[in-house]
Amino acid sequence: MLESTAPLAPWLQRQLRSLLMRQGHAWLLQGPSGLGQYELASALAKAWLCAQPHDDGACGLCPSCLGFDRHTHADLCTLMPETHSLSLGWPLDEKTQQELDDKKRKPSKDIRVEAARQMVAFSQTTHLGSRGQVVFIHPADRMNAITANTLLKTLEEPPGDTRFVLTTDSVHQLLPTIRSRCQSHAMQVPDDAEALAWLNVQGVPSEQAEVLWRASGGRPNWVLDRVRDGLSAEQWSQWPRQLARGQAGLLELLSPTEGLASLQKLCHDLLALSLGAAPRFFQPQHLPKSPSPRRAALWAAELQALVRHVEHPYNAGLQLQAWAVRARLAMRPD
Repeated sequence: MLESTAPLAPWLQRQLRSLLMRQGHAWLLQGPSGLGQYELASALAKAWLCAQPHDDGACGLCPSCLGFDRHTHADLCTLMPETHSLSLGWPLDEKTQQELDDKKRKPSKDIRVEAARQMVAFSQTTHLGSRGQVVFIHPADRMNAITANTLLKTLEEPPGDTRFVLTTDSVHQLLPTIRSRCQSHAMQVPDDAEALAWLNVQGVPSEQAEVLWRASGGRPNWVLDRVRDGLSAEQWSQWPRQLARGQAGLLELLSPTEGLASLQKLCHDLLALSLGAAPRFFQPQHLPKSPSPRRAALWAAELQALVRHVEHPYNAGLQLQAWAVRARLAMRPD
């Protein structure tokens, strides 16, 4: 996969240009998921390593850029959960790959401390190119306390010309000691017209883009990811009434994390309607009659409590069934 060869979205390109004009050895790109943290961080790392960079980023043609696009750059170290590395096409070290191939364990969803130790050793080697070294950590909130503490000293005082770019959509989960050692950049949200035009260029038809853009809450990459999952505007619009009848609907299509987030969006809109406010993620005509504010608030609290355990390996079928039953009960008319 060569994601870094794709043109950046216009709002990401503006942010890249701004970041390249600023000084700093460690940047933390933070904001809600679906705003392009990975794409912006990749473009920034690529420009830092490029032999002939310009104001808008890397040249894309030099040996450094080609090595970056092939995920083989000798002066780049990536710290990612193994699940992310596999899905994004980044290579794993030989030992880890062998363990996974031999089915000795499953890919880790967290950044392992062994990877952080390898990064520290990497930063102490001599860089091969003329532009120093870059460490790319995505997403940084997948580091536990031990992993984070392993890289603290290197992050604070990196040897030579080593630079860091970190991403997160859960900045509150990062240790304060990590946050304090980085300059923070808040990801920007594009306006409706710019986002919809870009989604059309990506192949999302206008009638689909408008509904899913509303569903995303202003996160264009979320729209693309859900379209790739097979989600349509019609499925999103019909889902609230399906749940009210006890049908799981698109919960069967989404991952547990995205399914729970979608339930929270629906609950938000029902609570808003019950209080006389406008819904945010659904059109009013697509929502069933709103429950009482008290019942909607109780459901919201239950969904928030589930967030802490959403990645636990429960039986997927039973989990979806339980969520659908609870949604139907919460959405009963008073």
